This record gives sequence, C-alpha cells and structure tokens, in this order.
Amino acid sequence: MRRRTTAVAALAFTASLMTAPAASAAAPRCDSKPIQEALKELRGVGASGISVTVKSPRCGVQKHGVGLSDLKKGRKVVGNEHSRIASNTKTWVATVVLQLVGEGKLKLDDSVDHYLPGLIRTEHYDGRKITIRQLLQHTSGLPDYLEAPFWEEEEAHRWDHIDPLLTVKQALTLPPPERKGSGFSYSNTNYNLAGLIVTKVTGRSIGTEINQRIVKRLGLHDTYWPGDRTTLPKPELRSYVKRSGKLLDWTEWNVSGADASGALVSTGPDVTAFWTALMSGKLLAPAQLAEMKKTVADPEARSEHYGLGVERYQHTPGFVTWGHSGFMETGHKLRNAVTDDGRRSVTLLIGSEEFNEKKLDSVLAKLIHDLR
Repeated sequence: MRRRTTAVAALAFTASLMTAPAASAAAPRCDSKPIQEALKELRGVGASGISVTVKSPRCGVQKHGVGLSDLKKGRKVVGNEHSRIASNTKTWVATVVLQLVGEGKLKLDDSVDHYLPGLIRTEHYDGRKITIRQLLQHTSGLPDYLEAPFWEEEEAHRWDHIDPLLTVKQALTLPPPERKGSGFSYSNTNYNLAGLIVTKVTGRSIGTEINQRIVKRLGLHDTYWPGDRTTLPKPELRSYVKRSGKLLDWTEWNVSGADASGALVSTGPDVTAFWTALMSGKLLAPAQLAEMKKTVADPEARSEHYGLGVERYQHTPGFVTWGHSGFMETGHKLRNAVTDDGRRSVTLLIGSEEFNEKKLDSVLAKLIHDLR
C-alpha cells in the first residue's frame, strides 16, 4: 500500500510463424527460452523468493518460482503462493468504482461531499471540490495518511484493527502535499476514501464488492479480503525485512488500515487472471475501460503516467503495458506488466523488502517484450 515502485515498459517485435513441412501453417509453439532466461536472471536480484506467473497466447499460463518462500523451512517457491498484493489492490478498487459508474450508481465527476457530506471540511481540504475521478487518479491534493505521526514507529500498530475512516481523519491533520504539473500526488488516503464511497453507494464493504464483482465473476479461488486476519493462507510467500543488520520475518500483520489502498491477498495466477480479464474488456464496458486508461503525468514514478488505478508504461509507439506495483509494511512487493490487449502478462510476487529493483524491472521489461 505504500508508495509503489514501478516496472518499466517493454519493446515490441514481430513474431514469425512456424511453417509445417507440408507447407500448411502449423500452430505456433511455445518458446520457453525467454521465460527460462528471465528465471535465471531473477535468481540474481537478491530477493528471498519470487513467485512468477506468465501468460501468453502460445504458452498459456505458466507458474514458476525463484528462491525460497520460507527461509526457515527451506521451502521453495513454486508459483502458487499467497501474498499481500499491496497497492495492486487499487486497480481492483478502481474497477469496482467504474463498474458502478457503468451501472449509473455514481459519476466520476461527482464530489466526495456528495456521498460523504461534511467529512472533508478543513482549512486546506474541501470535499465539495474533490471528485471521485481525482481520488482514483491521485490528483485530489489530499496527503497520504501514512505520513501521520501515528505511523512513524513501524511495528507499533502491527496487530491493531485500524478503521479506514481513522486513516482519512489522520490525513486531514497534515499539510497539503507538494504537487507538480498535473497535480498528481500519490496518496493512499484517496483509495480508502473511494472504499468508503463504495460502501455508501452499495451498502456493502469494498472487500465484499470485490469478492462479488471480480473474484466470483472470474472464478478466482485464492483471492480474499483479510479483514483482521494476520496470517496468510498456505502455501504462503513469507516476507522479510532487514532492520539493524538482522533479517526479520514480518509476514504476519493486521493490514486492516490499508483497506482499499492495499489490503488484498492473492496469488500470481489470480492477479494474472484479473489483469488479463480487465485489459481484454471482460470486467468493464468500453467506455469505462477508456476512462481508466486516461492518464496524467506521474513525476514520482518510472511509469510516468497514471490512469484511474493503473500505471501506464510505453517505450516505443504502438506498444504499451499496464500494471500497478506495490509495497507492504510486511516486506511483500509486487511487479506486473500486461499488454494493452491483455494477451501477454507477467506477474512477480516478491518476498523481500530489499533487492536489486533496477535489475528486476529490467528482467520484467525484457520478458514481457519477448513473450509470444
């Protein structure tokens, strides 16, 4: 849920078709070489364990693992481990909001005050002047609640239930963040507010709406809203942080405060299924998907462009990838990239807070480029 770091975009190339001896076109075969090369490179980034899910037209869905999912037990990563997906949750939340827009139950340019009257009325912030679109695109001007003194000591609230409304009130005590150009300023407060609006409109929690509208609809079996549960379902990708020279296992955590900004638990295959369904138009009508893909400049990240809950990466004309990476207090991190048509996807769930991020991003970019 904390400020996410992003993977870079990939370059496209034209794949050649294999020709059968009888001169008739044969079905192209899966070329596993790019995947194997990527796995080899990922072993050198310094992460404790990485769950790798790859999807492409020729290779289908493949699960792989690098390193260990549990250092104490020596259990290897195989690709089906549960992990906290942190800020990738924001895309799932934005999808629910846009579905409600498509159903005529709210409008992107409605004000926050329209649904939560009087909640945001301070010297610096006015909910009558902040729209739902601005929440989803991080242009609301609201500060990140994680900057509040309440969160300064990392483990002070590790086991506590934190209501999302409290996180919003914490943010309102902070000064406005510095904003440049587009007005973009990444803030987890925006999405916790969006979750509260969803509850106001539907009468159900954002976790319930994600379960009904996405998880059940896509037949996902390993994605769930944790609430106050501090453990992960087995098999789990355990997460590690280094403090004062010691490597600590911080897997268990109450992430209720993250709520719509980053609480979701899932697996690589489920995250991949969600993103490919989203980008191929199976979760949103064309008008709403187009709104999601309208971006503003994001000077804080390597993606450079942020839509409604999505990060956009482009290195060459005609080839675009989308994703939303994330980082959780537990040490869990996520990187993913999906082509604009949803046909190719790479999802990396990472069990370490510290690793060579530049190298990992480079491996991800090359793999999404080479997949066919």
